[in-house]
Amino acid sequence: MSTPAPAAKDQSTPEEAEKAFHPKTFPADLIAAQLRLAELYAALHAHQKGLAWSREEHPGWAKEEEERGRKHEGRPQSPGWSQEDAAEYDRLWDELRQAAAAVQCHGHWARCRAHGVQGADLVDVRQAFPAPTEGAALLAQGDVRTAA
Repeated sequence: MSTPAPAAKDQSTPEEAEKAFHPKTFPADLIAAQLRLAELYAALHAHQKGLAWSREEHPGWAKEEEERGRKHEGRPQSPGWSQEDAAEYDRLWDELRQAAAAVQCHGHWARCRAHGVQGADLVDVRQAFPAPTEGAALLAQGDVRTAA
């Protein structure tokens, strides 16, 4: 595992800081980071959908008889991935990890803890989708599709 990125600075203005703190009032940079993370996740899955099942060339294996109630479906031969496909996959994964670290280590979470939001309440806040800011591009439900 890699070390998480350092916590991002809370970029709220002094006026925002003076307002009563509400943990589900997310800063704009956190909302942008969460949207970027969702976009990268969707891009990675869209890219994966077009890839062969094995990164390296593989002969596959034949379907086997059922054993103890489990089916062994087998796999067809895989030509592997092209260098371009592998590079794009690796790039997307790297960007996805960085975006996830930016969201997970954002200063808003430390501010929540400083205001006594912890335990199940902090989990609830972290799982809440932030309210969009005006003019922010939003992902619709159909924008993220399963890879399979």
